[in-house]
Amino acid sequence: MRSLTFRSVAAVFFLFIVVAGASLLRRTHQHTADSQQKFASLGACKLADGLEIKDCRIGYRTWGTLNAAKSNAVLFPSWFSGSSLNIAVFVGAEKMLDPAKYFIIAVDALADGVSSSPSNSTTQAGPLFPAISTRDMVDAEYRLATETFHLAHLHAVMGISMGGMQTFEWMVKYPDFMDEAIPIVGSTKLTGYDLLLWQAEETAIKADPAWRQGRYSQAPPVGAAEILHQMNVTTPAHFAREHPPEKFAADYAGYLEEGILPFDANDWLAQLQAMIHHDVAHGGSLEDAAKRVHAKVLVVAATQDHMVNPKPALDFAAQIGAKTLLLESDCGHLATQCETEKMYPAVRAFLDGK
Repeated sequence: MRSLTFRSVAAVFFLFIVVAGASLLRRTHQHTADSQQKFASLGACKLADGLEIKDCRIGYRTWGTLNAAKSNAVLFPSWFSGSSLNIAVFVGAEKMLDPAKYFIIAVDALADGVSSSPSNSTTQAGPLFPAISTRDMVDAEYRLATETFHLAHLHAVMGISMGGMQTFEWMVKYPDFMDEAIPIVGSTKLTGYDLLLWQAEETAIKADPAWRQGRYSQAPPVGAAEILHQMNVTTPAHFAREHPPEKFAADYAGYLEEGILPFDANDWLAQLQAMIHHDVAHGGSLEDAAKRVHAKVLVVAATQDHMVNPKPALDFAAQIGAKTLLLESDCGHLATQCETEKMYPAVRAFLDGK
């Protein structure tokens, strides 16, 4: 089922939607959530490599109310090709995040087609958009938290997949800014197997004649990249169960025709490259990076994940003495959808300090 990719929540998990406005947040603790799309204008976003995103905007949605002590904010950045809208599926009294307890800030990571991206920049469109890193995503999110919400501290940072990578980056880059961190099916640095997938997707997009070196007038579907994604987002056993041979021909045709749409190919590439170069040690040692972590950490890993290998996250968990939760179904990277009965209560208990 295509609805079981991490890509559509207007189609169920991974759709990308945006609307406007961001100034409801002037009063200190009266930020009652309505989950509408909002934007923060940050001016120029300085990047780690010295370049900048001009007229940088960050999209976000909120649920819940910031308490008087400003101690219940949870920041949740979006995953690869996801958006803040998609995060709504995890919000609710019986879900992973209870808005009656927490002020949830779901953030559109850079290049998701909502926040500043190659597809929506008026001055740095398409291939003119500067290369970004997960560190740049986190720096923009830190500015959102401090400049828009005027927060000096977060109760927690958490995220899934590329959001989990950003969570690891948060732990190392801003170690005293949160009490807790929950990286879910993320990584501190990609393994060779992960790189094989992500670089193959990059190659597939760049080899597609419709991509036109990023200077296309109509976003191409680049179906080959979607097929590679489908092959790795779950396990062979799970895929075979969900895609019996009698429906495979129609499914395969759909992958080719729809491809990664409605996500933009240049946005896809920008986030791919951010993950490919992701390294919380920034070229140094992971041991030194681990020494910087001060937050209490729960690492959630999927043992059969073919998309983001769980070993780097679990190794880092051992280095920092973090709690771990293993999702062991054959759903692979999609275990966060298949094992909600296991994951939701564990995350809720950790957030509540239990």
